[in-house]
Amino acid sequence: MNTHPSRPALQGALDALPLFIPALPFAFVFGVVVAEAGIPELLGWSSSPIIFGGAIQVTLFTLIAEGASVGAAVSAALIVGARHMLYSVTLAPRFQNQPTWFRWVGAYVLIDQVFVLSQINPIDEPMAFRRYFLGAGFTFWTLWMIFTALGVVLGPVIPAEWGVEFAAPVLFVSLMMAASNRRDKLASAAVAMGVTYSLAALPNRTGILVAVLVSVCVMLFATRKSST
Repeated sequence: MNTHPSRPALQGALDALPLFIPALPFAFVFGVVVAEAGIPELLGWSSSPIIFGGAIQVTLFTLIAEGASVGAAVSAALIVGARHMLYSVTLAPRFQNQPTWFRWVGAYVLIDQVFVLSQINPIDEPMAFRRYFLGAGFTFWTLWMIFTALGVVLGPVIPAEWGVEFAAPVLFVSLMMAASNRRDKLASAAVAMGVTYSLAALPNRTGILVAVLVSVCVMLFATRKSST
């Protein structure tokens, strides 16, 4: 049933807090990657407000640290971010009734966690949806700015045996389980994982882009079939 909280912005912020907990070690992974890439701390952190996408940032700096060219690193980072195409397809009907400024600002704060919240807490009323979305989005934005700043300072001194590198897969698995409340979503996620695994050997993370395109087609087919 669609929810319509009386204070949607506050509810969005409160709903965002638990989902940020798995992202905390990811922020420190980001700090480690920046240090290993030999990038000045301030320059590395500046990618947070510019890109605002943890997986994209980590991919970019990891490849730079491995000696990849800037063009190859940027291309791979864009491929990792291509999953937002699937988010856009899903959220397009709810963005159509929004003002132009929100379409720009909302797209900026559209990260995995915000997308998940928009799916498990559907709100049809445009203004309530807008406030909830921005409340959740800018809560994540603020926390990510703070903890990536701490990450670039403290991340390099974290002992390797703590295993913070497992933060990313744990984060994405938890988000997938939270958002997969329908069979079509589960099917799309399963297809994406299978294609990504089978094409893992392709250069520059190209397999991820192919997986995103395939999963988008699966979702479009499932949505069209359910509406007929």
